[in-house]
Amino acid sequence: MTGLPPVAVTCGDPSGIGPEISLGAWRALGADVPFFVIGDPAHFPSGTPLAVIDDPSQAPAAAATGLPVLPHAFPDPARPGRPTPANAPGVVEVIRRAVDLTRSGEASAVCTAPISKKVLADHAGFGFPGHTEFLADLAGGAQAVMMLASDELRVVPATIHIPLSAVPGALTPELLESVIRITAKGLVRDFGLAAPRIAVAGLNPHAGEGGLLGAEEMRWIGPLCEDLRAEGMAVAGPLPADTMFHAEARARYDAAVCMYHDQALIPIKTLAFDRGVNVTLGLPFVRTSPDHGTAFDIAGQGIANPASMIAAIRLAARIAATRASGGGA
Repeated sequence: MTGLPPVAVTCGDPSGIGPEISLGAWRALGADVPFFVIGDPAHFPSGTPLAVIDDPSQAPAAAATGLPVLPHAFPDPARPGRPTPANAPGVVEVIRRAVDLTRSGEASAVCTAPISKKVLADHAGFGFPGHTEFLADLAGGAQAVMMLASDELRVVPATIHIPLSAVPGALTPELLESVIRITAKGLVRDFGLAAPRIAVAGLNPHAGEGGLLGAEEMRWIGPLCEDLRAEGMAVAGPLPADTMFHAEARARYDAAVCMYHDQALIPIKTLAFDRGVNVTLGLPFVRTSPDHGTAFDIAGQGIANPASMIAAIRLAARIAATRASGGGA
């Protein structure tokens, strides 16, 4: 993974575990996968060997002596477990800065540490359900699709942060078709799969049981899958979600498109809780994130597991390299 600029890692909420897992990632990766953190040097755990840099290009060499940090001043100290309202705008500014550096070519990818959406909404005027939607807005309104990826499984929820009762109304043929197409393109461009295989889950139990348990599968999900297969896409479904995620079933597809948040996230968090990575497909830049939250309850205690952050940085660099080489096209 040499020859590309380093990965830009955002600090996330400095009162969460972002500073700790960034430090853990540097200890595990060193200069093998070059990255730098954008944040306030004062927010890292006491005794952190910091290598403050002025420019992202300095990160690979700086990593030999410490965690490379591109300074971004915040008004207040970090208080582990206690979010500081005054720091909320800075969290948003850091995300913007990481995207700008990546789009300018100074960084190869964005890897975001966890944020508190409520803190940002309450104290920074953050009007987005999460990172994915904000990044899509920064990309000029691109349709972004959230994938959760691990060695065992890749899943894509067609609807994300909405109440379960709102899913049937939000899930339209146009939305599902777009999600499937973006997923297929992402598997080619970002994962280097020339002929990706996609499994599509049903909305209802047993994929509707022939209409007995729901009509969406017969009325439009099934016909949509048939139309995509007629185009030459390797799309299987709609499939009963309760039989899609055992090992034998997973071997038959490269990604599963699911109908709602928990249908997708429960299986991957069961199989790879500490190793799952959030990947945003459909953006003009690479973005990954650990598949967990701020963990305010354990912040500052030195017990946060950096495994998902390590996996997220590795995957960001790998996807950037795949894109640079032309992907699987």
